[in-house]
Amino acid sequence: MTGPEDLFRAALAARAKAYAPFSNFAVGVALRTASGAIFAGANIENQSFPEGWCAETTAIGHMIMAAKTPEDRVIVEVVVAGELSVPLTPCGGCRQRLAEFGRPDTVVHSANAEGIRASWTLAELLPAGFALDG
Repeated sequence: MTGPEDLFRAALAARAKAYAPFSNFAVGVALRTASGAIFAGANIENQSFPEGWCAETTAIGHMIMAAKTPEDRVIVEVVVAGELSVPLTPCGGCRQRLAEFGRPDTVVHSANAEGIRASWTLAELLPAGFALDG
């Protein structure tokens, strides 16, 4: 498997397409599936708060719509790109969304324009995520 540099570039490209006129906080996400496919997304705000959605939601939507095999729906690595002085992590809802399609060992990288700043596993970010199968 390749390193996260390709995901980093895809996340930055997605971030450039964010629609964030209200918060001015653009976020881009790129994820890699078990099949090696890469899907990206950006946050999309709406003046009717809270009707916008996060970059992770957009990327996962692209993944689901393009999936041709079960491996196309398994997230193995993610890059979240934004501009903060501290590493940016997915919000709680997006952690749960990533857990729906990821695994405990799915790696989530935090990046800004300079590069990847920190990394965690999904299990570290969401240690007690909701699961119907208990």
